[in-house]
Amino acid sequence: MLTQSPHREVLPETRRSVTHKFSISTYEGYLTVGLFPDGRPGEIFIKMSKEGSTLSGLIQGFCRAFSLSLQHGLALQDAAERFRGMRFEPMGATSNPDIPDCSSILDYVARYLEFNFPGLKSR
Repeated sequence: MLTQSPHREVLPETRRSVTHKFSISTYEGYLTVGLFPDGRPGEIFIKMSKEGSTLSGLIQGFCRAFSLSLQHGLALQDAAERFRGMRFEPMGATSNPDIPDCSSILDYVARYLEFNFPGLKSR
């Protein structure tokens, strides 16, 4: 049986990005979204204020997996759908009036991406 290896779309060496400062409860962070030349998100990075914590390490793993999913053609909407509504600490009020509260960092990121990059499909 012949299997086809998945194709990964790599971002250019120099790329545009959007960086967003946010807070959830008492946690502060920065979300950076690296963009393909056509404006689609191709990678995400999250820097949390409590660097070195277990939470920060797990968030970095999530970012790598989410980024690779986007680079392998998963539509942003489909990717965000999987994480919207996840519930764990930190949760609660946010600094973003468009997303006044969230149920986790992953819920916040998914909703932020959906709000700021609406209607994006895979390549």
